[in-house]
Amino acid sequence: MEKSKILEKAEAILENIRPYLQKDNGDVKIVDYEEDTHVLVVSLLGSCADCPLSLMTLRGGIEKLIIKNIPQIRRIENE
Repeated sequence: MEKSKILEKAEAILENIRPYLQKDNGDVKIVDYEEDTHVLVVSLLGSCADCPLSLMTLRGGIEKLIIKNIPQIRRIENE
């Protein structure tokens, strides 16, 4: 799958996650997809950026859902 399709699909998945993050004054945006390492780089915003549970949100929520639906992505990293 080409990079633009992967980014498009990842964005669609994040649209489903965003309402939960925004409920706590947070958000997430895609920064880049590194094709050579299969890493999706995101930026946690608002309350999510400073939250002590942000790693849990990233790994247990965002990463788990995206990797399940987009096998080309092997890891999610926060910018």
